[in-house]
Amino acid sequence: MLLDKGLVMLGDTRTNAGFDNISCFSKLQKFHVPGERLMATLTAGNLAISQAVLNLVQDGLPDPETGNVETIYTVPTMFRAAALLSEAVRKVHRTHGEAMKQQDVSFDVSIMLGGQIAGRTLRLFHIYAAGNFIEATADTPYLQIGEHKYGKPMLDRAVTRDTSLIEGVKLALISMDSTLRSNLSVGMPLDLLVYQNDSIDGVVEQRINEGDKYFEMMRTEWSKGLTEAHTRIPPPDWLSP
Repeated sequence: MLLDKGLVMLGDTRTNAGFDNISCFSKLQKFHVPGERLMATLTAGNLAISQAVLNLVQDGLPDPETGNVETIYTVPTMFRAAALLSEAVRKVHRTHGEAMKQQDVSFDVSIMLGGQIAGRTLRLFHIYAAGNFIEATADTPYLQIGEHKYGKPMLDRAVTRDTSLIEGVKLALISMDSTLRSNLSVGMPLDLLVYQNDSIDGVVEQRINEGDKYFEMMRTEWSKGLTEAHTRIPPPDWLSP
């Protein structure tokens, strides 16, 4: 979520290579230079592709205009950071795409990039497998990747740019809980990052494990609230008593 007060990013840790091969890998990664920049990525899709892309942007790629090698720690703007990730996606495809196709493996990767460079605007991007990207706007202040359809209705109804960071965290957790309940490809633990706008170093990270007291309380209260809400709605007048 790209909010006026900052950034909220939440991801699960479950990866699947078949029903009987489930592993736990963090999909949230932070790139922080104290006082200078804070960026974070969330990934979905093929784990090998996303790991290769993130390694490339840390090792560096040449700028197509100047030829100078840039990394995620040296790019001058968030837009350039999104372009660097896009170029890394295309490079991985050039290197491995044909071999994956021959093995009937789809080139499936999505990357969320959010953050801020000191003195510049907080921004949030979604990089696609084709190596292009879009940016969150005031009209659409949140983006989702991976399995998102179950948790999307809550965000569509409730998230606006002036949503507070605390309310943003609650909405993100409720949205994730809806997905956890409806899709086995998503699983605990969860990784959360909360960043305060214009602070660079004002970032909180939290891993939410199975049995977390706050998360369990939240899902109980949300389920109870849903039940109470739908029972308060009057029945349709075209149904007989």
